[in-house]
Amino acid sequence: FENWTINEAPFVNGFLGTFSIMMIAGFSFQGTELLAVAAGEAENPEVTIPRAVRSVFFRITLFYIGAIIVIGFLLPYMDPHLLAADIKDVSISPFTLIFEKAGILGTASVMNAVILTAILSAGNSGMYASSRMLYSMALSGKAPKFFAKVNKRGVPMPALLATTAVGAFAFLTSLIGDGAAYIWLITVSGLAGFIVWAGIAWSHYRFRKAFQLQGHKLSELPFKSKLYPLGPLAALVMVLVIIAGQNLDIFQGKADWAGFLSTYIGLIVFLALWAGHKLVTRAPAVDLATADLSRTDD
Repeated sequence: FENWTINEAPFVNGFLGTFSIMMIAGFSFQGTELLAVAAGEAENPEVTIPRAVRSVFFRITLFYIGAIIVIGFLLPYMDPHLLAADIKDVSISPFTLIFEKAGILGTASVMNAVILTAILSAGNSGMYASSRMLYSMALSGKAPKFFAKVNKRGVPMPALLATTAVGAFAFLTSLIGDGAAYIWLITVSGLAGFIVWAGIAWSHYRFRKAFQLQGHKLSELPFKSKLYPLGPLAALVMVLVIIAGQNLDIFQGKADWAGFLSTYIGLIVFLALWAGHKLVTRAPAVDLATADLSRTDD
């Protein structure tokens, strides 16, 4: 535990220092919510999805939290290799340093293989989720109907090609402005993930209220949150606080408009799209008493 008590450890720079890395920490494992997307194509979601949710919890605990705890035990936060780290140099990743301390040779090659595998996995899941979301939006009238077309195997090819094009453009941004555009894109996508989590928490809270308001019993649900209603409300508040607090200098009177835009551009884009949708569709808020809770097999 020495590395956890040396100097300012474990909370370097106090609360603000710890709070400032929440966005990066969240970005690191965004995508767990894709289980809900997969549920739409699962053969027996009542059984498979609860099982997958439980397995994801333990995987996050082991591979994310467990790995960070091990790194904290073995490496002090002021290790010169970490302080001089370059995002393009995997040879000084914390995992590589731990392997080197253990006397394992060729760790940079191992980490390259691990990172490449992770990138392929993330790209595959992202492509699947993006194309399916665009397809579902087209079916519900929230996107052009053209994206609702599927081939003989049920693959929404127009949606897949569109998301592939966007993904290719996102990759090319790493070549613009010496990587500055890429950093902005990372900020936008990271903040977008937190916005999605806020929407999930709020949707879950309203779904349960509508479910009971319409006379249904909780026993009808194959999977129930044990912490409702505190769980989704607490998650919503925490996510909103993290979103708002990513540039605390703004709230301390240290206005930096370039920093403000780079931090909150994702939120600005979301609010603009949401306001535009409301203005165009004039869609009213969903009444819980009449909300459509029926299940479809489309």
